[in-house]
Amino acid sequence: MINYNPKEWINFIFRFHKADSFYKLWKLMLSVAIFSGIIAYLELNYVKLSETSYIKNVGMMHSLLGFVISMLLVFRTNTSYDRWWEGRRLLGQLVNVSRNFAIRLNALNLSKEDREFFKYAIPKYAFALKEHLREKQYFGKNSILIEIDGGKHIPNQVAVSITNKLFDLSKAGKITGEQLITLSNDSTQFTDVCGACERIKNTPIPYSYSAFIKKFIFVYVITLPFGWVFSLGYFVVGIVPFILYVLASLELIAEEIENPFGMDANDLPVDQICNNIEKHVGEILD
Repeated sequence: MINYNPKEWINFIFRFHKADSFYKLWKLMLSVAIFSGIIAYLELNYVKLSETSYIKNVGMMHSLLGFVISMLLVFRTNTSYDRWWEGRRLLGQLVNVSRNFAIRLNALNLSKEDREFFKYAIPKYAFALKEHLREKQYFGKNSILIEIDGGKHIPNQVAVSITNKLFDLSKAGKITGEQLITLSNDSTQFTDVCGACERIKNTPIPYSYSAFIKKFIFVYVITLPFGWVFSLGYFVVGIVPFILYVLASLELIAEEIENPFGMDANDLPVDQICNNIEKHVGEILD
């Protein structure tokens, strides 16, 4: 995630960050500019369709379709941002659950060995969930405290180990039944967060909708020179690529943030959040 000061307008206007969509689109923009130049050259010097009034008014189509495409892109970006924000709320919930769980455990008279287990297991769940959402596997640094089978759902295995440990403490008389219920409720919330994050990751925008927007943008931009060359002339060489940049950038941004748990520049700071959980849980259970 990019950290920035939203009040620094100069940086936003004149600085091109490596995450800027301009770097992804410049080749396509250049191609569209060349295409627009060819259309303008042929029309102004050879074809001269502007002499026909019906053909000259073809640009009206783009005025009507421009409103439609703007509505589609607004819905697309809002939907993606909702997914990004819900992901941030879930990660915040994971932080709160981890801290509360550690605080309640710290209040108990547990042995050093038991405290070390939870000091290791709670952050391990966060790291395991992070790698699981990125379709990777996290085994941790200490496989003695929690054994992991790489062929299975690793966050679930960590959650099972935590729950089993709580019930073992209850059987040994180290915690009461009421304390077990409270602590079990905390441990259950880990799996709730995991399930909600998986729902976001595994349910992208429907394929047909995403494909239609891309086709719509392409057809809209590629036909702009034909409709606007009569009134703009060679200015279409600069204007059409700029319109492509605006429309395609909105789609690219929506694509990037709809899965907020990855490693793109605008994704959530999952690594930092996991490191904070490890730090804070360690401070509480020391």
